Amino acid sequence: MPVEEQATAPLSLRQRRRAAATQEILDAAERQIAEHGPAALSLRAVARSLGMTVQGLYHYFPSRDELVTALIAKAYDAMAEAVRTAVEDAAADDSPVERLVIATEGYRRWAIANPERFQLLYGTPLRYYEAPADGPTTQAMRRMAAIFEREMYGEFTEAQLAAADTPGLSPSFLACADRLPPTGRRELPPPAIALFMGAWGHMHGMVVLEVFGHTTFLGDHQAEIFRMSMRNLIEDIHRRILHTGPVAGAVIEPVIDPVAEPGKGGNGPADE
Repeated sequence: MPVEEQATAPLSLRQRRRAAATQEILDAAERQIAEHGPAALSLRAVARSLGMTVQGLYHYFPSRDELVTALIAKAYDAMAEAVRTAVEDAAADDSPVERLVIATEGYRRWAIANPERFQLLYGTPLRYYEAPADGPTTQAMRRMAAIFEREMYGEFTEAQLAAADTPGLSPSFLACADRLPPTGRRELPPPAIALFMGAWGHMHGMVVLEVFGHTTFLGDHQAEIFRMSMRNLIEDIHRRILHTGPVAGAVIEPVIDPVAEPGKGGNGPADE
């Protein structure tokens, strides 16, 4: 059979049954996590809830780790879809800053609506579980990060990102950044990676505080404080990018420092 036909050939009855059973197992495991938390995940309990034996479940997931890996990848994809939907629902005339704020709000809403699955991703690591290197969980995480990367940097050129105002990056970080794989459509220069990771930590930290109940004293104002914090963060990042980098299509006049020593310029430009 030609490759083109294989790609579009319908699933066989056996394949459809296996896909349906796999989805039932994942749904049952998610219900157990929602009721008892990630640490209480038990293959025996999942099998019992579906009226099957543990041996039968092993036919679909040979180990607990494989089930956990599938659950984590599925949760990342669900979160990414929430972020993507939030951005797609943004108004056509929204500014890049507003679009990115909306993306972060999609992340926050999903986490608040799914606290146990969020805890599976970012809470206390499951004992003895180790995600496969560059496996499904890593790929799912990169798919979500790519959405934020596109919204954060889509309006800027590589030259602007490389010249962003990020003083103090060490030579060892610059070497590390050069070895990181791209998460989106292009490789990011080290200053852009540094700003992206700082923004990710800021956004994620705010969400973690709320999901785990540390900002309940703010009451109904939690969303307001989150939005203000994200807007300030994103505007600061954009200022840093435009501080030293040439604006696309603009003519930048050289700035002459009257007290600078002859022959000495300013700071030079310092992936997952």
